[in-house]
Order: sequence, then C-alpha cells, then structure tokens
Amino acid sequence: MQKIIKDQIRSSLDLEQKLLEMPHIIEEIEKSSHAIISAYRKRNKLLIAGNGGSAADAQHIAAELVNRFGFDRPGLNAIALTTDTSILTSVGNDSGFEKIFARQVDALGIEGDVFIALSTSGNSGNLIEALKVCRGKKIVTIGLTGSTGGKMAGLCDICIKIPSNDTPRIQEVHMLIGHIICSIVEEELFGSHKSEK
Repeated sequence: MQKIIKDQIRSSLDLEQKLLEMPHIIEEIEKSSHAIISAYRKRNKLLIAGNGGSAADAQHIAAELVNRFGFDRPGLNAIALTTDTSILTSVGNDSGFEKIFARQVDALGIEGDVFIALSTSGNSGNLIEALKVCRGKKIVTIGLTGSTGGKMAGLCDICIKIPSNDTPRIQEVHMLIGHIICSIVEEELFGSHKSEK
C-alpha cells in the first residue's frame, strides 16, 4: 500500500515538474490571469463550468474569488454554472444535457466577461456548446484540458493543455492552476489593501 501511495505522489510531482519546463504553459497561465484581471477592472465577471470532478473544481475556484484566497478583501464576481439544480435539470430536461451551460452563458454572459471551461478530455459536449455561445457574445474563453486540448482547443482564446492523459493528475494540475490564477488576481487587484496581521 505504501508503494501505491508513493507512486501516486511521485506521479503528481513529475507532472508538476514537467510544467516548470514548459514556458508556453507558464505564459498561458499569465495570459489567463491578465484576462480575468482586465475583466474585473471593467466590472465584468467570471463564469466557470466543468463536469464531475471538474464541476467541483469550478465551484472551488468561484468560492476562492467570491470569498477570499490569501487575505480579506472585497468579493469578486465569479459564478460556477454547475450549482443551480433547478436550472441544470430544467435545461437538461427541455433542451438536453449538452445545453446546460450554453443556456446559462446566453442568459448571464455579456461582452467582456471571461468563461473558464474545465475538461480533462477537451471534448465535453456541453462545454463545446457553451464555448460557441461565448464566441458569439464576445466573451473571452479559457480552456483547461489534457494533453491534446480536444475540440475545445480550437474554440478557446487561451487553451492550457496539461501534458498528461491521466484524469486524476490533470485535475490536480487544473486546481493548482486555479489557485495560481486566484492568487495573481487577488494580489493585482487588492495587494495594496491587505489586512494588517
């Protein structure tokens, strides 16, 4: 059992080490952070969506921004499109599961907003549909995917492709990137207003 534990930890560390050696991924994280900061400075918002574990990641990122990440500051407008069961089941029942995020983006999104789509395969049909709506509404799109980017790669303004095909490892790195972005956004917007400890 200890071998399994250590192998899992090594696998995670190996992937994170690989990211340090891929400057284009570092640049994409930086570009994503700047896009979100720019949206917030214009009083726009962040929409986030994913399925399964990625739905939980979407909610996690939204919570860090609405509440706080590293220090107390005003809340930031971030909405996880995975949380309203009445909307999800209504749209799923009437229009199909592939429309559950697209309908919300159409209803809530405006030009200048940012949409983050999380998918380890990059091929989630409901995220593809949402990204198409974003394009029509001039919403900036950021994709977090696995190694190929899947169909999402061609629909995202920024697509951060994690160099792995292992779903748990990809999701771990997606959350790491989410935390990095939250840290940068918070620091850039409110760093000079940190509470005295």
